[in-house]
Amino acid sequence: MATQKLLPLAAMEKLLKNAGAERVSESAKVALKEMIEEIGDEIGGHAVKLAQHAGRKTVKAKDVKLASK
Repeated sequence: MATQKLLPLAAMEKLLKNAGAERVSESAKVALKEMIEEIGDEIGGHAVKLAQHAGRKTVKAKDVKLASK
């Protein structure tokens, strides 16, 4: 997944700074990006299965919320 650019590193820095970090290393940004994308893939896959089970092609917010639990 490292080759796909789904989330910008600048957003990872902003998240960490909003959490209270004064400075953020490049490796911390990359690590957070990889973890968020991995978790997103898992939730997304489960949400798609929920939508298909309900007979829909469209993934809805309720599918994502249920998949995240």
